[in-house]
Amino acid sequence: MLNEADGRPQVVTFFQHWLNERELRDYKDFLPPFREAAGGLGLKGLEPAQSTYLAWYYGKRKPQGDFRRVVVAMTSYSIDALWTEVPEGTTPDFAPLAGTSPTALHTEPGMDLRDMKRSGAMAVRRARQYVLHTDRDRLGGNTLPLLHDQVARLVTDYPRVPLSAIWDTLLDVQDQIICTLETGKHRPSQLRDLNFMAAITAFLVAKGFNDMEDREQARTMSLLAAAFAKDAEHTGLMSLVSGLQSLIEYWADRPGDALFYAQKGTALATDLRGTVGLWLLGLQARAAAVLGNAEIVQESNRAAADRREYVMHDDLDQLGGLLTYSLEKQRYYAVEASALIGDGNADLSAQAELAVQGFRDPSSPNWAFGDLAGARCNFALIHIYSGDVDGAAQAIRPVLDLPANFRNNGIVMSALRVRQALMTSSVRTALTARDLHEELAVYPPRRPALPGGTQR
Repeated sequence: MLNEADGRPQVVTFFQHWLNERELRDYKDFLPPFREAAGGLGLKGLEPAQSTYLAWYYGKRKPQGDFRRVVVAMTSYSIDALWTEVPEGTTPDFAPLAGTSPTALHTEPGMDLRDMKRSGAMAVRRARQYVLHTDRDRLGGNTLPLLHDQVARLVTDYPRVPLSAIWDTLLDVQDQIICTLETGKHRPSQLRDLNFMAAITAFLVAKGFNDMEDREQARTMSLLAAAFAKDAEHTGLMSLVSGLQSLIEYWADRPGDALFYAQKGTALATDLRGTVGLWLLGLQARAAAVLGNAEIVQESNRAAADRREYVMHDDLDQLGGLLTYSLEKQRYYAVEASALIGDGNADLSAQAELAVQGFRDPSSPNWAFGDLAGARCNFALIHIYSGDVDGAAQAIRPVLDLPANFRNNGIVMSALRVRQALMTSSVRTALTARDLHEELAVYPPRRPALPGGTQR
């Protein structure tokens, strides 16, 4: 085919050529092998939006982050090779990367690895139920370690995977713990431990309802978490639950209530050395920023920075995940508070970029997809305040490419703040600003990122 403008052969990327050769040009045909490759990398649920795929197909944009990893695994070619332009009708000669693509047919005899893991997981569940069943008359030495392991795994997994991937397990574990408490078969020495785990699971369930934008259920479950934390006589947990209540009200656009709960938790955490006190200060700063109180923002951020030097990790920090407030997350919160009061100076821009970089590595124990998305939205806001709409579009692009099951309430709200900033900015008439505004207008999924079976 000739280019109509100058008669030269039309040029396409090798990626487009590779897809055409395999009849994967249409989005619906592309998704199944992409999903298979993503699953092989432990990224189940990751998939690009149709507009993102078309941008890849026509060579307008390269995949970034995990999308890049999946495309490389799917094709067995490097991104540089895939995005090399080649004349249409020719046969490119690029060397594939070592190893076999996850989309290739399995020629090895025996069971597929995913099937092996699935059947193995079923066996583990059966064994776990057996242990819990045999301990029902008297809480034995096996039940508590099993519940501990499950709770620890949920705390770690929550910020790393879509809620739909762990929701059923979370509810099941919570039910097991509450049933164990209700039977009264435990020893007095085990009661505090059970209440501790019950508070954590209630905390996670409340956070889940908040991420699904079901705020009334989130508030109710947070009260249950507070009751269990009080019964466990654990000040850190009580403070943590106050932080969760602040978080719920923050995303419900009730900043006055959010500030109240954050200050309540801060008062509880005065003598604590773990990171929960720093989180509460960060929550204070964000709520105050929405209220336009720059003085509280600065005081809270300064106090959190000073307190970081004297942190001693406690039992909550050792569980990690949602229960610890990492330095990366502290930077993200501090930048957000400053961005919300309209700051867009060069120093804050550098801090915002650093906050994004802090969540670049998915293998880091402090990585969280929601925090990374929030940090990117904050970076986009600061670009808009400084008049750099192209920088804003680049900063928020990976957030717009997130599959719908990753778009929880906090991520959607953060993205819509960028849209609101565009509407009131002096750059709103720029072509890039108009395009970005239109894309953000349709960003919220038709339903929140609800687990299967709970959509309504």
